[in-house]
Amino acid sequence: MKSVVAIQHVAFENLGSFEAVLHDKEYAVHYLPAWSPGLAAQVQTLAPDLLVVLGGPIGVYEDDLYPFLREEMALLTQRLAAGQATLGICLGAQLMAAALGGKVYSSGVKEIGWAPLELSGAGRDSPLRYLSGELADVLHWHGDTFTLPQGAVHLASTPVCQNQAFAYGPRALGLQFHPEAQAEKIEHWLVGHACEIAGAGIDVAALRRDAQRHGAALQEQARHFFSAWLAQAVPA
Repeated sequence: MKSVVAIQHVAFENLGSFEAVLHDKEYAVHYLPAWSPGLAAQVQTLAPDLLVVLGGPIGVYEDDLYPFLREEMALLTQRLAAGQATLGICLGAQLMAAALGGKVYSSGVKEIGWAPLELSGAGRDSPLRYLSGELADVLHWHGDTFTLPQGAVHLASTPVCQNQAFAYGPRALGLQFHPEAQAEKIEHWLVGHACEIAGAGIDVAALRRDAQRHGAALQEQARHFFSAWLAQAVPA
């Protein structure tokens, strides 16, 4: 049986709609908190076919406050150098970018809400084609951004954020946005990030309405995207 390890920073940011795809393909799914003692050793023991590093409300550059970020970075550096299947979402993508030599920094803007992606030519030729703006809006929830690492391929952007997705070889993918988000779980996000929403002046009711408006299409297209990328990253 193939397996996936998902590293979490907050409990409600999980594999979301991707988990059903993994179960359909008979993957064993393991969650580990990012601050687990001996995180890298635990991942090595589980020897997952795929590592997913999920999102969270902290910055890559806050490793003095959250020292476990250093172990995550070291783990990602090793895994990416070995060409092992790796997916980063939001903070996970930022950690991947930093592990590859990119710079992570505050963009000065909170991009929170539902909006379409603009795919590059390489993005349209990748599994991200299932998440093109013509097919679905995706959920954005971040205030940091990153420079594109050397050797990475730019895949997607928005007017607010140039680097929304990048590939590093055929088996590593960083996504600044949240394709895994499920509309029926939006209350977890609204409560869990209540302070950030209030500080950014975001309309909670509008976020809730937009989740109901865009959630079904995103969930459908995200399943197509993830199935296609998983077949590429972890071939049979």
